Amino acid sequence: MSEVQPWQQLFEKLMGSWVSRAIYAAAKLRIADHLSAGPRSASEIAAAVGVASGPLHRLLRALTGVGIFDRQSDGRFRNNPTSELLREEGADSMWAMVVMLGEEQHRCWDDVLETLRTGEPAFERLFGQPVFGYLSEHPEQARIFDAAMVNFSRRETQAVLNAYDLSGVKTLADVGGGTGGKLAGILRRYPAMRGILFDQPHVVDRARPMLAANGFAARCDIQGGDFFERAPVGADAYMLGHIIHDWDDARAGLILKNLRIAMPSGARLLVVEYVVTDGDAGSSSDGKSLAEWLDLHMMVAAGGLERTEAQYRRLFADHGFRLARIVRTGGPGDISVIEGVPA
Repeated sequence: MSEVQPWQQLFEKLMGSWVSRAIYAAAKLRIADHLSAGPRSASEIAAAVGVASGPLHRLLRALTGVGIFDRQSDGRFRNNPTSELLREEGADSMWAMVVMLGEEQHRCWDDVLETLRTGEPAFERLFGQPVFGYLSEHPEQARIFDAAMVNFSRRETQAVLNAYDLSGVKTLADVGGGTGGKLAGILRRYPAMRGILFDQPHVVDRARPMLAANGFAARCDIQGGDFFERAPVGADAYMLGHIIHDWDDARAGLILKNLRIAMPSGARLLVVEYVVTDGDAGSSSDGKSLAEWLDLHMMVAAGGLERTEAQYRRLFADHGFRLARIVRTGGPGDISVIEGVPA
């Protein structure tokens, strides 16, 4: 076998943007959903989704070459385990994540040079307001964002629950908990636990039907509020799942300050985030660190960052906490639970 040359390695990585755009196009057209009933030809799919059959055939042929969709000997295409993830209503769907990353957030990467020059997030420069303000005014994008977070957090929540023992916690507050998917998974694992879901009023309003439909309405206190202004009181543990990474140290510190004021004596802080390991190749099998690449995405999209253990230790200490331990879950991207206790 001939050695892969450096130019080949670099060119393959450059092609990564082509692959991601092709995946986005397939997801946006819901091709995997159209294949859910069985194999179909490119012309049949094209007629169903309203595109030209020739270009669609070429798209599917290329995606088949990278393991997304299969092609039969008769030329028809079918789903495989990877393309099944592109079904919008699939059990482990990543459809919403693909669409979310492929639209406004993708445009932020086109402006990465300006972010490197100024240090300012591209999203606000391109769309005139921060990402969460934008979502509050665009219901369809907010719906896709919610679905992406729920589907992604489902995998992470199981990893967190398997690695971190929450027995003994009577009430858990999920601060910035979105539409409650993560909290529902935790309450399901711990039937005696009560929950507090805290997020912006227009966000938690979208959570009420889901929590009620899953039988958690009586066990969950849903509170609308702004974590830059206050935090809920009366919980034994306070969880921040992918919240701190959205913000710079000043804004993240304000969240922690409000939590420290609200927390009763003996309560725990549980920050669920990726932890960057400086000088390490990363945790993934191909040597690419999800934490390091997500750090760049937070830089261009929200102005936030993924942090090292030392950065978390300083951030905690500056706002009344002591970093007690970091529990690596081994879950998606090796997500960690960063436990803090009042200092």
